[in-house]
Amino acid sequence: METSKMKYVFPVGLFLAFLLDGTLSSILASQMFTSNVAIESRLILFWFVLAIFYGDEKVEHIYVWAFLSGLLFDVYYTGFLGIMTIIVPFIVYLNREATQFFGKAPFIMVLLIYLIDITILTAMNYFAFSLIGQASTQFDEFVMRVLWPTLVYNIALFVMLFVPVKKVFTGIS
Repeated sequence: METSKMKYVFPVGLFLAFLLDGTLSSILASQMFTSNVAIESRLILFWFVLAIFYGDEKVEHIYVWAFLSGLLFDVYYTGFLGIMTIIVPFIVYLNREATQFFGKAPFIMVLLIYLIDITILTAMNYFAFSLIGQASTQFDEFVMRVLWPTLVYNIALFVMLFVPVKKVFTGIS
């Protein structure tokens, strides 16, 4: 029985996305985190979105990977267990449901779904942190200071990385 290369490529790519989320945020900290903006890199989510739309049948145990990456994100980046651990698998579920309607969606459709995912993830993160008293900004300030800049930054990454990452998922048997 032949083992799919995706069994190895998917976790390596997910790990690289996880590292790049933190590395880019660290390298660009003076631009991403100012008194006016707080930009959140969402490359883990990008990796899952493209995996679902272009390689889902090849990726084994995607919900386990979503849970583990959310847990690792919570432990390593946020320090609060449970927020990303719940949200990331939920978004993976929503995307898998969306593939029933869109199938192998074109660039613009995947971009729109990715933006919706970022909005859901960022807003749920905001509400969760508000509930535990860790977010003190008003919702309109959150939208202008965090959500919009996060969407713009992640659109730029999406445009730059879409073709090569799509090739990873469509080119591996």
